[in-house]
Amino acid sequence: MKLWLVRHAEVDLPAGICYGQSDVPARMDATRRAAARLARELPHGATLRVSTLQRCELLAQELRALRPDLALKPDASLREMDFGAWEGERWSAIPRAEFDAWLADFAHVRPGGGECVAELMARVATAWDAWQRRRRDAVWITHAGVVRAVRLLERGVRLPTAAGDWPAEPLAFGTAWVIER
Repeated sequence: MKLWLVRHAEVDLPAGICYGQSDVPARMDATRRAAARLARELPHGATLRVSTLQRCELLAQELRALRPDLALKPDASLREMDFGAWEGERWSAIPRAEFDAWLADFAHVRPGGGECVAELMARVATAWDAWQRRRRDAVWITHAGVVRAVRLLERGVRLPTAAGDWPAEPLAFGTAWVIER
């Protein structure tokens, strides 16, 4: 069985902004390009489990317009991490002491007072475990944080012990990664 992890298209914000669970739109041109490319890759008749943030919903709707065989199912567990008061701020403007405190206890500190990595991992693990029990191909339209959490879960890591354990590879917008079990 396969799990397609699809990251939404580029958002309509300047680079370097922390936007986590902020419900910002994706660029329409980038969304349409991603949908056209993904429409050729995704399995026939799949259910698209979709983060409830508009940047993911928009991609799902564009895909559905090209591929009426795809069903849409909103899934709040696939939302990006909530960065609380950091949302909408430039990453470079976040006080260094706050950022260092998060890195010192990466799994449990709530950046900006939002959600901690342990909470993100727990909700993504619930979706991951349900997918494995169903034993069917699935497509998730989601965010970089969720994709990285799944990369850890795939390796059997339920909670990173340090910030350095968090996957750091670049994740291109509008792209799918396939996990096969």
